[in-house]
Amino acid sequence: MTITSLTGGSIGTNCYILYQEDSKAAVVIDPGDDAALVKVRIEALGLRVLAILLTHAHFDHGGDAKKLSAAVGAPIYAHPAERELPSWLTHGLSWDKDLADGETLDFEGIRLSVLHTPGHTPGGVCFLCGDALFAGDTLFAGSCGRTDLPCGSWAQMRDSLRRLAALPGDYQVFPGHMEATTLETERKSNQYMQMALKNA
Repeated sequence: MTITSLTGGSIGTNCYILYQEDSKAAVVIDPGDDAALVKVRIEALGLRVLAILLTHAHFDHGGDAKKLSAAVGAPIYAHPAERELPSWLTHGLSWDKDLADGETLDFEGIRLSVLHTPGHTPGGVCFLCGDALFAGDTLFAGSCGRTDLPCGSWAQMRDSLRRLAALPGDYQVFPGHMEATTLETERKSNQYMQMALKNA
């Protein structure tokens, strides 16, 4: 499996495309609010998109998910708790299929496990795929997602950071914004993760 990324949209959101080199089966994580940018990359690689997965429903992560879905014929997945968010934060986003904590998704061999990690939003999730952790706005390099927006919760974020810290082994962390990192790096140096662990 290959991972390619692109950054764009109004707030510089990271979109990740996971695909199989042989079959060209693909999954898009967080297409953001610039479907045209993502579509150009998909077409350049000759991919068949089977699903559009959202780590959360804020407009900068899923604002153009419907446009991309219509263009590539793939369903959108998000956690049902994201329906609690006010429409101005989601631009009225709706999706086709609900995600559940602990479930495993399999798209022609692209296997992802769903971790419900609320805090930034009520239905925020991370996706585990092999040694990769797609963290959305839960965990950043040296930071974590803000919790002062509507429906945000530091108490939930603290618990989510503890959950990520407790994952066995190390992972490449692909966040919703800024550069990639590793889980071990964040365990050692991320002040928010360390604060969460101290208050466990």
